[in-house]
Amino acid sequence: MITINPPGTQPVSDLGLNLFLFPCMFCFAAEDDVDLEALVNDMASLSSYESIYATCGTQHSDFAPLLHRTDGSGLHGNRVAPLPRAPSNRVTAPHSPTQKLRRSQPMHIQAVRRLQEEELQVRPASLPAIPNPFPELCSPSGSPVLSPGSLPQPSDQLTIIKVFSEDGVGKVVEVPADMMARDVCQFLVYKNHCLDDNCWSLVEHHSLLGLERCLEDHELVVPVQACMSPESKFLFRKNYAKYEFFRNPLNFFPEQMVAWCQETNGSIPQSQLLQNFLNSSSCPEIQGFIYMKETGRKSWKKLYMFLRRSGLYYTTKGMSKEPRHLQLLSDLEESNVFTVTTGRKMHNAPTDYQFCIKPSKGRTEQKELKMLCAEDEQSRTCWMTAFRLLKFGILLYQNYKSPHQRKTAISNFTTPVRSVSENSLVAMDFSGRTGRVIDNPVEAQSAAMEEGHTWRKRGQRMNVLGSPSPLHPSPLSSVIHRTQLWFHGRIMREESHRMIMQQGQVDGLFLLRDSQSNPKAFVLTLCHHQKIKHFQILPFEEEGQVFFSLDDGSTKFTDLIHLVEFYQLNRGILPCKLKHPCTMVAL
Repeated sequence: MITINPPGTQPVSDLGLNLFLFPCMFCFAAEDDVDLEALVNDMASLSSYESIYATCGTQHSDFAPLLHRTDGSGLHGNRVAPLPRAPSNRVTAPHSPTQKLRRSQPMHIQAVRRLQEEELQVRPASLPAIPNPFPELCSPSGSPVLSPGSLPQPSDQLTIIKVFSEDGVGKVVEVPADMMARDVCQFLVYKNHCLDDNCWSLVEHHSLLGLERCLEDHELVVPVQACMSPESKFLFRKNYAKYEFFRNPLNFFPEQMVAWCQETNGSIPQSQLLQNFLNSSSCPEIQGFIYMKETGRKSWKKLYMFLRRSGLYYTTKGMSKEPRHLQLLSDLEESNVFTVTTGRKMHNAPTDYQFCIKPSKGRTEQKELKMLCAEDEQSRTCWMTAFRLLKFGILLYQNYKSPHQRKTAISNFTTPVRSVSENSLVAMDFSGRTGRVIDNPVEAQSAAMEEGHTWRKRGQRMNVLGSPSPLHPSPLSSVIHRTQLWFHGRIMREESHRMIMQQGQVDGLFLLRDSQSNPKAFVLTLCHHQKIKHFQILPFEEEGQVFFSLDDGSTKFTDLIHLVEFYQLNRGILPCKLKHPCTMVAL
């Protein structure tokens, strides 16, 4: 029989039994009283040794348990505290008198414990099935029991993009692979509490190449970012001209540049002109002279070009359209059109109206770019707009119509958008019991003048109540315009041009800024017919009060907010009404 000496014990052979004297475990006393507190402590220490016997008892069949006297007394008449019985599942063999006794041998306990841990090590394949607490959520073919291999897997990974505002502040956005540019703009609009007027755009900006373009609403953002260099970035910006050609197509497509209009002597209505571009079975064509930069040189060559559905061509002989004289410059399906932002000095361009055709797949080097230059802004806008229409076709019209269709099923977190268009703003007379629309232009002009005088008198009353002296204007009226989105403070004339051009040169796009020549005056920058004009707002003092006017004092206003509101309703001396404020949003 093999026995195990626990650490710190000594074997004792008496009456044919092997006993172990555990330190501080057996209490020998001459009398019958027993220290119960010490006995409880000894029983707690015994549990650690009992686990050893439980492990070894199942491996050795010749292991014999300790025998106790039936009368409860210990050996040689001494009372011994009985050892606890082994668990019932222990397999033991009774001691035979004829069996030869063997001396106990020491055994390393740590090895036994290590062996036990190796045998009981849990493997992934032996994991039990996990009951599913929500069996009703399983698919029809699924099982109500979850195994380790059937646990839910993580969804598609999100891609991190960084979008910058006009002031250079960026915001990190996680987008899935199927997220479109429209969805990113909607997210940024709601996060920044902007007015959702379907004019926000995601701009692909290449700082090293000096190029940028507005992504179409249906374009996927992740593939576009994959083709961008590390120095490139996305910008969040207004673009009022994104779908303006659907409203006023004749402003974007001059008759002398559309071949179809020339063949019919320019008698095609604007609705039919757009249908010709959107209809895939038709063959519209844009033609005209363009300057093209020669590859590897700084010189430019003036060529006659044709833009068709199949691509952009230039002729090698005058203005000939014969196929043998046409050379393909770029394929529309594999390219995108960009605006050049670096100016004419960098590329030695003949004019300021540059644009570029860049391959859409992969990262592009400078030598792969097709640098082009138009003669004026209207020609450049026509070429770039026709490029988009011929490439995307009906998709652009669907993008234009989709916001109007969403208004019927608008969500709870959106706010109603008030349309301030030229057709919805009319002059009205509310002097009688009921209001009426003023159809006579002369009467409308006089009503506008009267309204301006009414605002001036109201401003005088506010000034008297708000300022301590009539010689000093109200502090509120002198600074309240600085809180408006259309006011941009002390910016240069060139900066105002750049902002108007970036947000789309549409009629009525405007901003206000401080005057550089007169520190007390302001300047209204307005776009009309793709040309940027500046109007100075001068201060006038009357009866100790300061007013502002655009027409040398004929129409006066107490502050710039009243002035802007008036010219949003009335054209006055301006070429058009103020429609779209040029704004900058900080993310």
